[in-house]
Amino acid sequence: MQISDNWPGYSLDLFTYPQHYYGDLEYVLIPHGIIVDRTERLAKDIMQDIGDNDIVVLCVLKGGYKFCADLVEHIKNLSRNSERFISMKVDFVRLKSYHNDQSMQDMQIMGADDLSKLTGKVYFLFSAFLCFSLLFFFLMFCKDIVGTGRTMKVLLNNIEKYKPKMIKVASLLVKRTSRPDGYRPDYYGFEIPDLFVVGYALDYNEHFRDLNHICVINDHGKAKYRV
Repeated sequence: MQISDNWPGYSLDLFTYPQHYYGDLEYVLIPHGIIVDRTERLAKDIMQDIGDNDIVVLCVLKGGYKFCADLVEHIKNLSRNSERFISMKVDFVRLKSYHNDQSMQDMQIMGADDLSKLTGKVYFLFSAFLCFSLLFFFLMFCKDIVGTGRTMKVLLNNIEKYKPKMIKVASLLVKRTSRPDGYRPDYYGFEIPDLFVVGYALDYNEHFRDLNHICVINDHGKAKYRV
């Protein structure tokens, strides 16, 4: 689903959001209800690709936790209402690649020490079993994933050294880029303009994670929460 560069967004007056963010946002880019509907469709697409395989999910914290949780829940619901039962397991890794609204040169990867258990295994989507069929890797990324792709490439390089048999990437957001080598995930929810967005667990210096909608932060908000 593509959001055009000239899309004006939705007026903040049309929605409810935490009062402590009044004056800090430009507009709502993607309302929460549309996020939920699109995530449910991604879950359906993923289910069609799973076959009879079980699933392991590697969720990238902190920005990916809401997308991951909602996507997992949709897949679980689809599994309950189908003839196939999908067994799931979820693991976590944390990345830190932004200072204020600028991407840092050096990306920090935390919580990746246990990735050695991926060696020689095939993962699809989350499973509690010891043998799986695909590593299904759910991410939520902002700028880097569609700019230089640096964040995604660094993380994949760290994972691939453990020699999993397959990796798939799902992201809620992809930012448009003119670079021909920009990274593209296997599944994504929305292609958006090159904007710094917050909400739905995406943060600006740890603020705005409690905002349900995905919004564009304004200059006042950036100055208010700058570190």
